[in-house]
Amino acid sequence: MIDVLVAGGGPAGLAAALHAALAGMRAVVVEPRTAPVDKACGEGVMPGGVAALRALGIDPEGRELRGIRYLDATRSAEARFRAGPGLGVRRTTLHAALHQRARDLGVEMVTGKVSDVRQSADRVTAAGLTARWLIAADGLHSPVRRGLGLALPDRAEGRYGLRRHYRVEPWTDLVEVHWSAHGEAYVTPVADDLVGVAVLSRVRRGYDDHLAAFPALAARLGDATASAVRGAGPLRQRVRRRVAGRILLVGDAAGYTDALTGEGVAHGLRSAEAAVGCLLGGCPERYEAEWTRLTRRHRLLTGALLTAARHPHSARLVVPAASRLPAVFTAAVHALR
Repeated sequence: MIDVLVAGGGPAGLAAALHAALAGMRAVVVEPRTAPVDKACGEGVMPGGVAALRALGIDPEGRELRGIRYLDATRSAEARFRAGPGLGVRRTTLHAALHQRARDLGVEMVTGKVSDVRQSADRVTAAGLTARWLIAADGLHSPVRRGLGLALPDRAEGRYGLRRHYRVEPWTDLVEVHWSAHGEAYVTPVADDLVGVAVLSRVRRGYDDHLAAFPALAARLGDATASAVRGAGPLRQRVRRRVAGRILLVGDAAGYTDALTGEGVAHGLRSAEAAVGCLLGGCPERYEAEWTRLTRRHRLLTGALLTAARHPHSARLVVPAASRLPAVFTAAVHALR
């Protein structure tokens, strides 16, 4: 019998399958798309995420990231990572590396979708397959989560993200976060001749209109060749719980606050490791507490920044505050893992 059936072959799902395979378990991933899969993503992996990838035997090509810089029209503040560099990496490059490593370790890949899930006291059946456990890593709008009734409504105004690549030489080894009254633009070097620029906002409008709110950034990008735009949202996803019998939610499926701090990939990798560890220890119910512990710092920091970004007046104060209080800003950056 399959030990771990994984719904979703993104970074979190493949990481879960890899941890299971490295522990000697039979893992099968069900994913409808062909690898490598692209999606709207800031493409910056925090230092803890880089360490998690290397622990799985994965070292994808990209650009080292040394820290974070906040900017507005007149001020800036920056801090360097303390726990080693992060990594700017194309989503397709990251996915291809994870997918190949999973293949090398004997993880089975099945083309399909997991929708209807049935479970009993000792097994789970989905996509025509039966396993001891199901790990749902099927993304921000997880069909498994919805089917289990684990999604909670969110009354807050939704935020959305759009991403585009520009064929230009990176001008820094930092992730730049440009702030405006109505959103942020994130610049991530991902190759020697390529940067990703993602914009986040509650305002629904076209990418070029968003970029116009950051004239200095738009001028730097100039007439560089630009890719097509990819989008995602609403970003915030509230979840009732992350364990339902023999089913565990990991990655974005387990709940999502916002992309503001760029920790999505790192948290997906860590939640995958925690979920498999709980299964190996025979205590899947412990995963809820493990997830809460692993994400607490991220949720507090992201929640505080979202509160500031919610209103134009307070959003304008973020960069000045970071500039005037460099020790506080550095401590916040060091909290990103």
